[in-house]
Amino acid sequence: MVGDPSRVAMLAALADGCARPAGELARAAEISRPTASAHLEKLMRARLIRVEKQGRFRYYRLYGPEVAELLETLAIVASQAPARTSAQRAAGQMLRFARSCYGHLAGQLGVAVADALCSRGMLNPAGSSYAITPAGAAWFGALGIDVQALDGDVPAKKCLDWSERRHHLAGALGRALTGRMIALGWLRRTQTPRQLRLTDRGRARLAAELKLSV
Repeated sequence: MVGDPSRVAMLAALADGCARPAGELARAAEISRPTASAHLEKLMRARLIRVEKQGRFRYYRLYGPEVAELLETLAIVASQAPARTSAQRAAGQMLRFARSCYGHLAGQLGVAVADALCSRGMLNPAGSSYAITPAGAAWFGALGIDVQALDGDVPAKKCLDWSERRHHLAGALGRALTGRMIALGWLRRTQTPRQLRLTDRGRARLAAELKLSV
């Protein structure tokens, strides 16, 4: 189901956790609306995406975070299509640096943040997840994140990054941290799906808070 390039492109456009209309997904895959609709029906039957209706409009999103994790894992072993233009190469480099993976920060920046949180004793690697230390709970709390109120039995999960082949922070804590970084102006969304831009403020705050030089 995810072996078709058009379906892969549409799933990738949804991997940031946002809901998008069929027309936008058709443009992302560079196919016609009727062709996109046929692909979307197949993806829904396979329970890879779901649809939300707002009046007469239909918006599609991934069925859940497990689908995003599946796409990230498959991308590790899948051959990457070569960039054909300088614009595609630039966009690829930006996605590799910082992107959203179903709401949490991925890419070189995501891996660097996860490593910094571990090296500074705020997270401890524990199997397929991270344990939040008391120092970490205090740091996240100062940032405006109540770790006790996070959803799920395992709020801090590991996600294997497809471009870096290392783990970044996922789960409820990963989503909360990325949301706060956007709200505080450390990160900014762009018009390109999934793409995140590190701001000058974010660069300075990561250096001050985590001693992270980007």
